Amino acid sequence: MSEVLAQLMAQGAERGTDMVTIRAIAEEAGELGATRALQRLGLSDERARGDVAELRELLGAWRDAKRSVWKAALGWLVRIAGALLLTGIAVKLGFGEWIK
Repeated sequence: MSEVLAQLMAQGAERGTDMVTIRAIAEEAGELGATRALQRLGLSDERARGDVAELRELLGAWRDAKRSVWKAALGWLVRIAGALLLTGIAVKLGFGEWIK
């Protein structure tokens, strides 16, 4: 437990707690918990901000690439379906005889 949090808890125990003390305890406890969580994730050093920004950029690029692949695949499927449709129409109308 941090020093400030321990002092606030002691102050609350000896004088009773008012709203200001409760808010201060909650704020200190939240900050202490966030610091511990960042340390456990390995994100408490100076390079963490850059690392997270780089990971977000990489994730954005991955999403863009994935979206592009789906668009390209859908485009090819539409082209193939159109070619098959035109081929079917051509055979149905007798254009296949022209080739022979």
